[in-house]
Amino acid sequence: MRNKNDYNGKFEKQPQKYPGIQSKMSPVPDTGEQTYKGSGKLVNKKALITGGDSGIGRAAAIAYAREGADVAISYLKDEEQDAKEVKEVIEKEGRKCVLLPGDLREEGCAQKIVKSAASSLGGLNIVVLNAGIQQYEYDVQKISSKQLRDTFEVNVFSVVFAIQEALNYLDEKSSIILTSSIQGVKPSAHLVDYAMTKSCEISLIKSLAPQLGGKGIRINAVAPGPIWTPLQICGGQPQDNIPEFGQNQPLMRAGQPVELASVYVLLASDEASYITGQVYGVTGGAPIN
Repeated sequence: MRNKNDYNGKFEKQPQKYPGIQSKMSPVPDTGEQTYKGSGKLVNKKALITGGDSGIGRAAAIAYAREGADVAISYLKDEEQDAKEVKEVIEKEGRKCVLLPGDLREEGCAQKIVKSAASSLGGLNIVVLNAGIQQYEYDVQKISSKQLRDTFEVNVFSVVFAIQEALNYLDEKSSIILTSSIQGVKPSAHLVDYAMTKSCEISLIKSLAPQLGGKGIRINAVAPGPIWTPLQICGGQPQDNIPEFGQNQPLMRAGQPVELASVYVLLASDEASYITGQVYGVTGGAPIN
């Protein structure tokens, strides 16, 4: 089993084609397979996690299963290898795992995924909208219309469409969780379009919290800092930044996906029954307000 000291140190440059495969990374991110221990906080809950095949979404999926939930995960077809690994881990816990491949850039995909998850799981209590696109570009004049559309389609439009559809299934005490980013409040010069979308997500949860509160539905966001995931090596960061990735945080290292899992569990559980419209930073010490 890993301990926190295993997370220290630098990374090697390791470019991958988008969307990236977690099992091919070095070191392979810790998403909790050997390190997360559950305690029954989500027994018999039914959760949908977009982007649940790798990184933060994978860590949340494994944690939810070990807390007693059945889980549906969405992912791109090119990520099938990672998705099957998650399914195997979850089923070993005696929980159900539904695989839902699809491209959230496509019209109607978000709604279809939510409908399929609710149908396959027999309902929904938890919706984690985690899938995202991040492509770096230092020159704003070089951000293509395709990159801009793709980033907003996945990070903003699909989130809204998924919430609209999910409200047909969620009832009182349900939870919606968005994966935002520290970029939403402290944007980097090379992540202009990505940072814009993460600000949108923060505004969205604050707008929807009073709308959904009367229905007993909570909505919150997690704002990660530099986390070691496939997002970073397949265009999310310049390869020259990879060796020092996360080293400038107060904790002087990048985070591992499993280190966010307990926050996703908290926000999905009844222990967070009086928490809504909030942004939880998991940044290695960098402030988000």
